[in-house]
Amino acid sequence: MDDGPGLEQERLRFTVLGPVRAWRGATPLAAGSPQQRALLAALLLRGGRTATAPELVDALWGEEPPHAALAALRTYASRLRKALGADADILASESGGYAIRPVDAHPLDLDIDHAESYAAEAEKAKASGDRCRARELLDSALALWDGEPLAGLAGPYVETQRTRLEEWRLSLIETRLELDLEVGCHTEAISELTALTAAHPLRERLRELLMLALYRSGRQAEALAVYADTRRLLADELGVDPCASLSELQQRILRADPDLDAPAAAPDGQGSNEPVFLRPQQLPATVADFTGRAAFVRELSEQLTTAEGRVMAVSAVTGIGGVGKTTLAVHVAHAATDHFPDGQLYVDLQGAGHTPSEPEAVLGAFLRALGTPDSAIPDGVEERAALYRSTLAGRRVLALLDNARDAAQIRPLLPGAEGCAALITSRVRMIDLAGAHLIDLDVMSPEEALTLFTRIVGEERVNSEREASMDVVGACGFLPLAIRIAASRLASRRTWTVSVLARKLADERRRLDELRAGDLAVKATFELGYGQLEPHQARAFRLLGLADGPDISLAAAAAILDMSQDDAEELVESLVDASLLESAAPGRYRFHDLVRLYARACAERDEHPPSEREAALSRLLDFYLATAAHMYALERPGDRLVDHMETPAYPGLEFAERTTALEWLFGEARCLLACAQQSTGEHFLRRAVDLLLLTLDLAESSADSHQYEQANLTLLAAARALGDQHAEARLHTSLTNVRTLEGRLGEADEHAKSAMLLGLATGDAFSSSNAPNDRGIIASIQHRYADAEPYLSQARDAFRQDRNDQSEASALCNLARVHLETGRLESAIELAEEGIAIYRRLGATRRLANGMYTLGLAFTRAGRLAEATRQLNEALAIFQDNRQRFWEGMTFLRLAEVDLAGHRPAQAANHAEQALTSLRGVGGEWWRANALTLLGRALHNIGHTGRARVCWQEALSVYARLGSPEAAEVQELLTPAVVA
Repeated sequence: MDDGPGLEQERLRFTVLGPVRAWRGATPLAAGSPQQRALLAALLLRGGRTATAPELVDALWGEEPPHAALAALRTYASRLRKALGADADILASESGGYAIRPVDAHPLDLDIDHAESYAAEAEKAKASGDRCRARELLDSALALWDGEPLAGLAGPYVETQRTRLEEWRLSLIETRLELDLEVGCHTEAISELTALTAAHPLRERLRELLMLALYRSGRQAEALAVYADTRRLLADELGVDPCASLSELQQRILRADPDLDAPAAAPDGQGSNEPVFLRPQQLPATVADFTGRAAFVRELSEQLTTAEGRVMAVSAVTGIGGVGKTTLAVHVAHAATDHFPDGQLYVDLQGAGHTPSEPEAVLGAFLRALGTPDSAIPDGVEERAALYRSTLAGRRVLALLDNARDAAQIRPLLPGAEGCAALITSRVRMIDLAGAHLIDLDVMSPEEALTLFTRIVGEERVNSEREASMDVVGACGFLPLAIRIAASRLASRRTWTVSVLARKLADERRRLDELRAGDLAVKATFELGYGQLEPHQARAFRLLGLADGPDISLAAAAAILDMSQDDAEELVESLVDASLLESAAPGRYRFHDLVRLYARACAERDEHPPSEREAALSRLLDFYLATAAHMYALERPGDRLVDHMETPAYPGLEFAERTTALEWLFGEARCLLACAQQSTGEHFLRRAVDLLLLTLDLAESSADSHQYEQANLTLLAAARALGDQHAEARLHTSLTNVRTLEGRLGEADEHAKSAMLLGLATGDAFSSSNAPNDRGIIASIQHRYADAEPYLSQARDAFRQDRNDQSEASALCNLARVHLETGRLESAIELAEEGIAIYRRLGATRRLANGMYTLGLAFTRAGRLAEATRQLNEALAIFQDNRQRFWEGMTFLRLAEVDLAGHRPAQAANHAEQALTSLRGVGGEWWRANALTLLGRALHNIGHTGRARVCWQEALSVYARLGSPEAAEVQELLTPAVVA
């Protein structure tokens, strides 16, 4: 339709099938630098969809964006708007991202849109038999290419799109050449095909067309020479043989197959006479309350609609039972019916049951549905499959193959014809189904889950108890089937509140039994998948479900299963393929929450003898303990804890260097802490306690400190219940460190006192030597130096007696702090240097930082500020390298003190603010109050009295709440005379 001359003059035009350019009417617009044009191309190729800023940064620069990538991106967008001038509103900014969309006043056209339109029309013309019209349309599409797509641009997104567009261009050329041969233009096609095969020597379809064109031109020998050349090339370059169709063509040429002769062309515009056949409409009804899944719907729809007029599309949706595979597939199939006007087939293949449907029977049903009389349906899978594919030739039919058992069951049921599509659902990943587009369907997002729950229960009940509603969908693990069952139970019980249902589902032991409504039950759905497992798979499923923690590593899974990692990987991956386990990341696996509950129920029911469950968890605990011991020995050479711990019976991992060991600790933190916390039994407790002591660094991690504390408290209750004073003493030692980091010094001292008494009573050298060291540290922090020094001297002597060199160095550095605070500067420096010498002799790099920290304090007090700065900066680098956030923050605080002593208040303020940032989420309020006090001093010294007062007031509120003596000091700072 003609838009009129006025509108045409104003229309925006863009090209990407060559250099990226822009015009307004006939006037070119400045598209800017290559990076700016790459941004324009990325937005144009998204079809109006919004691209987030991170997506665009990744598109333009990949894995190594410049430091100011986001700022550069915004600059490019601003410049594009300026270049667009009056049409700038087509470049929309949404949620931090960008999109290009036409608006009513500013239409635009894009060359690739025209090319796609021509190609689609060509497909329709080809399907209707109008081959000449199809050729003309394809020529129009190909004429829009102006050299290399996205010419002159770089970046990962551009490279991907350039490859895609070039592949599309070649496929259009192949289609047009096929049409040339169909209408008898084989002689004319030879020169073009010869050039194309030279440019794309490994593209077998072009070789096939060239062979056919040569044969039809009477040049049989040359056609066979093309095949021989192709075979040699593929063998040399790829080590493979020619594809089946190329080999078959060679054989047909050798025997002069008459079917290879040029076909008699039908009159243009007329299709062939085809038999009338039935158009089945077998899709089940879609659910009225279908919710969410927008990304999956879009992805599947795009895959299905590419089948129209081109190739057969095969998509396979997999996931655990109850995740909504069938619901999604039926919804997408209904939405795509316009693309499959010749019918839609459906079958439930019963793949999760004990008697899956036989392909032969399914093919018989499909053929009858397509209008084939019973008398014409042959026996046997192969003959029925051949007739099925022949019946669908030239048609556009969608086959929805629901609940498939495996790829072998599916293969005979695939239509095979161009323009047809198959949509498959299965609990098994169809990795062996060639050409299939695989989609792993996950649970719903929390928002989608709540929306589904609301649609069934009603907005009034949900809105009045929104928190309880979130508890319900959370207990359902966001699994659609579980949510539907829970919501249906609630909807049919008007006297129940949402809170009543939430309380019922809160009990993990009863949760699966509660998730039942009529003939729907989550447990029954899982039972189907479990029933398909081989005995060794079922055992692995049961045992892996015993472990707490968010996921599990392959090495830990191998320990539970008592097998090598290679054997374990093969077994665990088979559970992933069966959709009973998820691959969280390479080498890591996880259960859905409800599947884990089911696995544990199966373990209690089916694992014989029951002692195997305890043995599996014992191996897991030993694996973590042995690995942590190796890590600890690398981190703290000369420390005797490893010699005083329980001996694991199962081996762990070993590390070549410290960095890898540290990565393991923080990567495995949540899992090993969960393992420790569930190890409360008599035969597990002491090993779990030692695991916590070996991983004490996690107490300083903002991400893991709370879980570390909870694990300690859980095991302390278990130790008291069992009367195990040895374990209790060590847990008090661990909790002393936890409470000290939190600044709860009174509680820390009580734990240290209990550790000392119980350690002496049980003869535990570790507890009885560490407890006085801890009490000395606490007393020193509280300015009780008369108490601190005897404790620390006692600890030093105990460590020497135990030949615990590293801990002796720690006691010496702690004594140095006491000497420092009591005015003995020279001896403080000597003690710190003695401790540092031990650390250096042992190669204890990590603990060396603590010695440098202490020496830095001593140098600060002695006025040797340059030396103090050097020591503290070296310590800071080590703390940061080892992820010791607490000590990183404390070192920034000490650097601020050096700055104040050196009359550099602005630099002191900067270091104090860095201390507050590092201490956020680690340590306790008391430590952050210290940093606020110092920040206030620095701000006051540079004249920012208002901000200083705010810092001091906040610190004072913390000290007052904790009953700390520092409150009086800060109160004095807040007096008008000081503030003024």
